[in-house]
Amino acid sequence: MSLTEAKQSPDTRERILDAAEALFVEHGFEATSMRMITGRAGVNLASVNYHFGSKEALIQEVFRRRLTWLNEARLNALERFEQEARGAPLKAHQIVEAFFGVSLRMAADTEHGGHTFMRLLGRTYTEPSAFVRQFLADEYAAVVPRFKQALFRSLPDVPPEEILWRFHFMLGAMSYAIAGTDALQLVAEYELDEKDPEALARRLMPFLLGGLRAPLAGQAVKTKEKNPRKAA
Repeated sequence: MSLTEAKQSPDTRERILDAAEALFVEHGFEATSMRMITGRAGVNLASVNYHFGSKEALIQEVFRRRLTWLNEARLNALERFEQEARGAPLKAHQIVEAFFGVSLRMAADTEHGGHTFMRLLGRTYTEPSAFVRQFLADEYAAVVPRFKQALFRSLPDVPPEEILWRFHFMLGAMSYAIAGTDALQLVAEYELDEKDPEALARRLMPFLLGGLRAPLAGQAVKTKEKNPRKAA
C-alpha cells in the first residue's frame, strides 16, 4: 500500500492499532518490531509513520483508544452509585463493581477487541516498562484518586495504607487472571475451562471483594484467641 492509499483508507489506522495490540500481547513491547506490526497490518512503514510518527506514539495510542473509554465507564459507574447513595458512603461491593466489574465486562468482549486489550493491560501491570508505567499513571490520574477516596469512606475501620495494599493486590489478581492462566495448570488435577471470560468474572469478583473485606491480620488473631475452636 502506498502512502497516498494509506491516507485514503479509513481503516488503515485501526488495522495498525489492532495489529500492534495483538503483537504486544503476544511478544511484549520491546520484542515487537515495527516490521512485525506492518506485516500483520498489511501496510508499509510509511503508513505507520504517517499515522503515529514513532513506536512510542503508537504504543500510547493503542492504550488511549480503549483506556479512555474504560476509565470513563468506571467513573460513570461510580457516579451512578454515589447519586443513589445520596451522600452516604458506598458499599464495598459497589466500588469493586464500578472499577473491576467494568474491566471484566470489557475483558469478556471477544468480538470488538476488549478481551485482547485487557490481556495487554494485564500484561503491562505484570511486565511494566518505565515509559508505559508513566503513561498509565497519567491516564489514571483522574480515576484512581476517586476510587481511593470512595474506599476510604466505605471502610473507615481499615487503615488507608491497608486499603492501598489491598487495592494493589486486587489489581494484581485481576491482571494476572486476565493476562493468562498458565499457573492454573500447575495446581489443577484435571483440565479446567479457562477460556470463558464471563466465567472468569463470576469467579474473580467474589474473590476480590473477599480480599477487600478481609479482617486485619491482628484482628484475625484476636478473634481466634477469643473464640478457640472446641475439641471434637
